[in-house]
Amino acid sequence: MSTAESTCLESGVSPPTKKSKLSATAGESPIATPPGAFCNSGTSDSNQLNNNMEVNGGNGLHEDQQNGSGRIDEGLYSRQLYVLGKEAMAKMAKSNVLVSGLGGLGVEIAKNICLGGVKSVTLHDTKKTSWSDLSTQFYLKKADIGQNRAEISLQQLSELNPYVRVDVITEPLTEALVGNKYQVVVIADRTGTVAELLQFSKFCHDNKIYFILAETRGVFSRLFCDFGEGFVVHDINGEQPVTAMIAAISNETSGVVSCLDETRHGLEDGDFVKFSEIVGMEGLNDAEPIKITVTGTDTFTIGDTTGFGQYENGGVVTQVKMPRQVDFKSLEESLQDPETIITDFAKMEHPQQLHLGFRALDKFIEEFNSLPRPWNKDDAEKLVSIANIINADDTGKSKVEKIDEKLLHLFSFVSAGNICPMNGFLGGVAAQEVMKACSGKFHPIKQWLYFDAVECLPQFNAEESLPSVDEADFSPSNSRYDGNIAVFGKIFHEKLANLKYFVVGAGAIGCELLKNFAMMGMATGDKGKLIVTDMDLIERSNLNRQFLFRSSDVGTAKSEAAARAIQVMNPSVNIEPQKNFVGPKTESIYTDEFFEQLDGVANALDNVEARIYMDRRCVYYRKPLLESGTLGTKGNTQVVLPYKTESYGSSQVTLALLNKIFF
Repeated sequence: MSTAESTCLESGVSPPTKKSKLSATAGESPIATPPGAFCNSGTSDSNQLNNNMEVNGGNGLHEDQQNGSGRIDEGLYSRQLYVLGKEAMAKMAKSNVLVSGLGGLGVEIAKNICLGGVKSVTLHDTKKTSWSDLSTQFYLKKADIGQNRAEISLQQLSELNPYVRVDVITEPLTEALVGNKYQVVVIADRTGTVAELLQFSKFCHDNKIYFILAETRGVFSRLFCDFGEGFVVHDINGEQPVTAMIAAISNETSGVVSCLDETRHGLEDGDFVKFSEIVGMEGLNDAEPIKITVTGTDTFTIGDTTGFGQYENGGVVTQVKMPRQVDFKSLEESLQDPETIITDFAKMEHPQQLHLGFRALDKFIEEFNSLPRPWNKDDAEKLVSIANIINADDTGKSKVEKIDEKLLHLFSFVSAGNICPMNGFLGGVAAQEVMKACSGKFHPIKQWLYFDAVECLPQFNAEESLPSVDEADFSPSNSRYDGNIAVFGKIFHEKLANLKYFVVGAGAIGCELLKNFAMMGMATGDKGKLIVTDMDLIERSNLNRQFLFRSSDVGTAKSEAAARAIQVMNPSVNIEPQKNFVGPKTESIYTDEFFEQLDGVANALDNVEARIYMDRRCVYYRKPLLESGTLGTKGNTQVVLPYKTESYGSSQVTLALLNKIFF
């Protein structure tokens, strides 16, 4: 039994039903479609849901799903319930969230929060749609240029979840506007000065409103969380409590517990444990949970054990999930005294460098009223100069011993860029932090997260000096791809447009891949093409995480519905949906000729067997493979390049997965 399954059973959640395959009658579904989406468009479905919300006290649960007991719609939220549990989901269903800035990042965050199932999401934006928005904001079109981004996005976001009310505010964001109406405020595209941002964040901190700041600049990003003082985390990791067999317990003022046969106990400093079945120190069996200090992979201390006698034999130690209090500093304090987490152990110095870089960028914008021009060396020198001045004045943890000027130059070069995959990544992380804030489940980010993908730049080489490029190749031209071109250039974009890629699977990961590919302009050229195959039919439980689908799609083929959705996002995409299984039985379809025409394969599969099969095909035909998978809040990615990396099937991780499936 998997961890997810055991969690379900303990929380009283029924296991998932089997996926429907295309062998079923097309359009046939035993599950009724959900009611219409919340929006302020005045539709009959919307009004009906609003009436139900008022009847039920506005708790975010539809009346016909409550049955008087406040039950959560398990048919829609089944997979999410396995991870969060009913208590956390119920807390989320009472939470109101405001997302400010409906650009590419803001719409990713709002989309994920709506799918997650909070009570309401308010979309705040004062900006109008521009060409640059079309690079990443997948609900905006050319015809929307000049119109408010939040108002245009309202209808699409409302359709994602019938139990989430979605509203729009287009006036400037003020303390009076927020008041005490929201539990969480997310700033995804700020306006105004840094001083105004600091004042607003202080208001949130003082009034116990959870505050999140998210920002992407080209291939660089940052996220900041302030959940105030005394924030309580009820379960820091969502895992089942750890247990271990005891080999010995010392009788001393700092008693040491040793686990049997030097097995790893899996505990951490600060964990609480309880004991059972001990012979010789029976008093420990009835003791209250004890806080431990880890001293080794198979040992830990529990304090004074001299009053419990001598240990004889036996015993089991079990972790006890205890609430943990976490104190957050305000944004103003955290700028000078930052706490950062490491996202890439190959770039240990980057968080501190980028903390300085983003502060310098804020100052640059205020001083010159614009972002640095793409790949402009003069603007990059100005940003580096500002960074040096800021660093010279710093005295706390924010001070950098030696500025990485090459990194800051690259940061300046691409800061005007806006690419969908970066927004997708940070939008997912930010939405997860919103869910943590609302539910108290999982330990939040404390407090800065900096993530970059600088190695993606074609011109980047860690061992070389700054690249020499033609600035004109990166200049905007009123194209929907200007945000991508500012980072990668027109020549690179042309190559991207003419790629031929095979996407295997159109589920949760497949939807995200197809959205990213479409928004980046992949397969939009004369020679480009996306081929997506999935033999599954859409089920109602899919709608909670596979955002390309709507209730009207239930019972239809995933690949066809996904293809239709991304062609709405970008009509220039050349995509061919298929409904085939991948395996030995379909090698008459996916022949030598088929694979030889491809530039690469992206897996979005849900089982190891199919992944290994596709990996072997890619190795045989020497094609790049993008591999990824998720399990609850965990995820993995692997890039397989011919002659450069190990394959999926040959990695040690995959060998372990054969014993414990991870998807």
